[in-house]
Amino acid sequence: MTVDSESTRTPAPPITIPILRTFPGDESQRFYIEFLGFTVDWEHRFRDGTPLYQQVSRDGCVLHLSEHEGDAKPGSAVRIEIPDVRRLHRELAESTVYPLRPHVHEQPWGDDLVVPDPFGNRIIFHTPRQADSGSSIES
Repeated sequence: MTVDSESTRTPAPPITIPILRTFPGDESQRFYIEFLGFTVDWEHRFRDGTPLYQQVSRDGCVLHLSEHEGDAKPGSAVRIEIPDVRRLHRELAESTVYPLRPHVHEQPWGDDLVVPDPFGNRIIFHTPRQADSGSSIES
């Protein structure tokens, strides 16, 4: 009997890439690249003078930023799990690029750092609590 290797492979988990609405101008560059430390992976415009669509990434997190009105609405929230939200908090607090000084919010399930962008979106960086055999989260 022959086993087809295609049918026995474990499928890769789906990849989710949020799209956040930004506005034309340099503010998304200043906020996402200079302040938050993302890197521009690629940019696309249909032609000069048209809205910018770009992919940015940092430490395995990928976001799409779009100036296109129909792609997303300002006021969205994205939750990004990272290994050490307190390290990011220190990094942002030391930055001179933006005057934001967000605080770490301690929750029973982990620590959250909510960073509002200039376009009305909220980026929620989250570090989960380590599982403790004797604890539980109650609602």
